[in-house]
Amino acid sequence: MRSCVKAGTVKRVVLTSSTAAISSRPLEGDGHVLDEDSWSDVDYLRATKSGTWVRTAYPASKVLAEKAAMAFAEEKGLSLVTVCPVVVVGGAPATNVKTSVPEVLSLLSGDDDMVDNLELIEKASGSIPLVHIDDVCRAEIFAAEEATSGRYIVCTLNTTAVALAHFLAAKYPQYEINDDRIGHLPEKPRVSIWSDKLIKEGFEYKYKNLDEIYDDLVVYGRTLGLLKY
Repeated sequence: MRSCVKAGTVKRVVLTSSTAAISSRPLEGDGHVLDEDSWSDVDYLRATKSGTWVRTAYPASKVLAEKAAMAFAEEKGLSLVTVCPVVVVGGAPATNVKTSVPEVLSLLSGDDDMVDNLELIEKASGSIPLVHIDDVCRAEIFAAEEATSGRYIVCTLNTTAVALAHFLAAKYPQYEINDDRIGHLPEKPRVSIWSDKLIKEGFEYKYKNLDEIYDDLVVYGRTLGLLKY
């Protein structure tokens, strides 16, 4: 951002953050709806250091980075837009994946460690919010060229591990899905992360439901060898 100021020709900076900077806060009960005005609670995260890195340090770092960028942009007169994606999945050129793809395919692959990670995602977010990578890329371009200002959540849908298990068992009966591991989790999201601001400004998602997301994701999982067939 200092280089952008020095150049004097940059019209807009797009910062990619995460909804980890939005949803990591103490929320009692169910039915919560979070939007761009919501911020993860850094003090709360610092007080719960016993949690995993992804549940404490990661969201705290995202909040601090966003707020530092916003303060710098305001001081220097830069146009800054922040994109906050949820759990990103979908096919990519990478053949060795360290992203959320193995977690979201874990109910099909039967990878117990990845199922544990899927449960951690739900516990940290209050749901399993999903978006396809193609839509994140398109949202980045939209943020650069057409968005007005501020933060933009990029989220297609909010689901749960239990709801995913039911959906996947019906769509892919050839896989033996063991839902005993997640049976204690709620069937409906405790927290929903809304992407209304992006849509109201004219953005349209390409992948709009679980069917479309998993059609692509399962093919990618087979290419990676995460799924046998």
